[in-house]
Amino acid sequence: MKELPPVKRLAHAIALQAVNDYRTALGGADVEGRNCDSVVRECERFFRSPWFLFLTDLDGEDLIEKLRAEIL
Repeated sequence: MKELPPVKRLAHAIALQAVNDYRTALGGADVEGRNCDSVVRECERFFRSPWFLFLTDLDGEDLIEKLRAEIL
């Protein structure tokens, strides 16, 4: 399998960090000193943003639903 270009690896890392933070916050834990409720709102805003669409080929609403189903 061909290795991804660095810019694509960075895009995936940004999205993955948001997913990890979202999971943690949905579980009720603060993330790096940030209140869990504000992290949830911030991540959901990111998943619905044009920036997220630029970084990934994922549907942000679908991702939110799947992650919420995982945790809640």
